[in-house]
Formats: sequence, C-alpha cells, structure tokens
Amino acid sequence: MKLNKILTLLAAALASAAALADINVGVTVSATGPAASLGIPEKNTVALMPKSIAGQTINYIVLDDASDTTAAVANARKLIAEHKVDIILGSTTTPNSLAMIDAVSEAQTPMISMAASARIVEPQDAKKRWVFKTPQNDIQMSLAIAEHMAGSGVKTVAFIGFADAYGEGWFQEFTKAAELKKLRIVASERYARNDTSVTGQALKLMAAQPDAVLIAGSGTPAALPQKTLKERGYAGKFYQTHGVANADFLRVGGKDVEGTYLPAGPVLVASQLPAAHPVKKSAMAYVTAYEAAYGKGTVSTFGGHAWDSGVLMSAAVPAALKKAKPGTPEFRAALRDALEQVKEVPGAHGIFNMSATDHLGLDQRARVMVKIENGAWKFAQ
Repeated sequence: MKLNKILTLLAAALASAAALADINVGVTVSATGPAASLGIPEKNTVALMPKSIAGQTINYIVLDDASDTTAAVANARKLIAEHKVDIILGSTTTPNSLAMIDAVSEAQTPMISMAASARIVEPQDAKKRWVFKTPQNDIQMSLAIAEHMAGSGVKTVAFIGFADAYGEGWFQEFTKAAELKKLRIVASERYARNDTSVTGQALKLMAAQPDAVLIAGSGTPAALPQKTLKERGYAGKFYQTHGVANADFLRVGGKDVEGTYLPAGPVLVASQLPAAHPVKKSAMAYVTAYEAAYGKGTVSTFGGHAWDSGVLMSAAVPAALKKAKPGTPEFRAALRDALEQVKEVPGAHGIFNMSATDHLGLDQRARVMVKIENGAWKFAQ
C-alpha cells in the first residue's frame, strides 16, 4: 500500500513536470541595415545564451528588423501573436526599441532592450513598466565624458549627433553634464544614420573653433563626421559615445579615429582592468565565451548588452516559475515582477540592481573611459 502511494505521488510529480511548457524567448535585432555592426554581435550572442534555466527548456526565436522601426514593431507583434513568447529581448537601436513599447505593453509581455536611451525606461508609467534595458544611460556616459574633458583642459565643445532619438537624447544629457563641469557648447549639428556626407555640418562645427568635438552616433555611421573633420584639418580633441565600441568602427575609422576618447562598459577592456575591479570577473566570462565561439578580438560592447539581457532573464526566471506556468499571462507578469527584484547580479557591463522605479539598475561601476590607440581599445583610467 505504501509503495503504491509512493508510485502515485511520483507519477503525479512527473506529470506536473511534463505539463510545464517551454519558455519561449522572442528576439529582434538589427542584423542588417545601418545598425548591423551592433546587431550582428547581439545575434551571435543569443546563440551563447542558456538553453535551460532552472531545469526549464528555453526556446529562442530570433528575427532581424533590418534597423527599421516598422519592422521592429512587426517583429514584436509577430513574436507575441504567433510564437506566444514569454519575453522579448531587443531591439538594437533606440528608435526601434521606443517603437516597440506599445506592442509589448498592450500584450503585457516584458521586454529587455539592448538600446541606450534613458527614454526607453524613463519616466516609468503604465507602458514602460513592462520595459527594461541593459545599456548604460546617456547621463552616466555623458558625465564620464564631461569629467574627462574638464580634466583635460577642454573649455568649449561642438556637438554633432544622429537626427533621431539617440542623438537628441545625448544632446539633452550632455548639455546637463557640460553645465555641471563648466563646459560651453558652441555648436550643435545633426545628421542621418544613412547620410554619405556631412561636409556642411563639419564646416559649421569648425567655424565655432571648439576645443573638442563630441560625436553622438553609433556603429560605423559615427565615423563619418570624424573622418570629415579630419579631412578638413580639425586638430582638436575627439570624443565618441559608447555607441561605437566595436571592431567595425575601428576598421572604418582607421587612422582618423586614433586618439579618440569614449566611455564604455568594462567589458570592452575587460582583460586590462585591475584584478579588484568589481566587473572584471563577470565581464571576462562573456569575453571568454564569445571569443571561444567567434575568435579572439571579436568581442564588442553590443554583444555584451545582449549577454546581459540573458543574464537578467536567467536571474528572473526561477522566481517566476514558482508563481506561474510559462505561456500564460500570469507567468509574463511574474517574470516582469521578478526582473524588478534583481539585486547585485553581475553582468558583462556592470552590477544590476533593479527596482520598480529603476529598470536599468546600473551604477558607476558600469563605466570606464577608453582611448583608441594603435587601432585598439586602451583602458584610460
């Protein structure tokens, strides 16, 4: 009798485990188009993410939005309606991620963006409560740049950035940082991601005679203003944002980007960090995994943002599984709630501490200053 009872309980437990559905993860990245140099390492990184979390099978459905906002929204809706995903990772760029917010909030499906602008998660409201992100906020990186400029004797700055949410967000945040550090912005210009010439803007920047130029672009298109200014003879200091931290930017920029400073996540120079740096161990874990799969020197910060979206998901899933079954609205809500409870979780870029009011969760441990030297990244502080 006792044996029969044990067998019955065991059968019930096995049936319950079998009934637990797989977790479906939707991913949309910009693997083609102007942001491809960002999206490709993100797509590559998805292949390195865990196939099982807390004993639960994880299925990844990866789509390319071609750096297009309309396609990003279509991908999000397809992942939700057709693939019944429990969470969405992506997209690569700020405009695409902003465009996806309505779709995920309507479906009450959590989303972890790999794009930088604070506008993606701030201010928190009924829609953005479903949205999280992994890249450092513009203000964190703006302050790093402004501090470095002030310490290097820069007094006047000219700004040129993308004519979209990325460029505008950077201008707003850098303006605040510049004011704090007593820097004067003497010129401000914009250009499109797919422009092939910025000669007019470059001439206006040079006419202002700034001590330094800050270029707020991402990927290879961010090299265009710098190459143009160099060709025209500008000899001042150059600063870029963390949006250029990949090998393709170095390849396209060549000698024209030598000596450039930029803020970046610690992962970009992980091997150069002091042993005591709080992010070195977790950053090197990603570097090791990525280079084992794709070759030495192939790591970029953008793949690191994708890795961190997987880190956050992995931290939240066990708690969500205790409350609901995957594939249900209750599980999606539990996953969203669990993401807000992430505490001291180390990733490639920093240590994450989420809350109901902070859907990024990174502090100053998530930034370092980097210099481009001899065609490579060098830890500068």
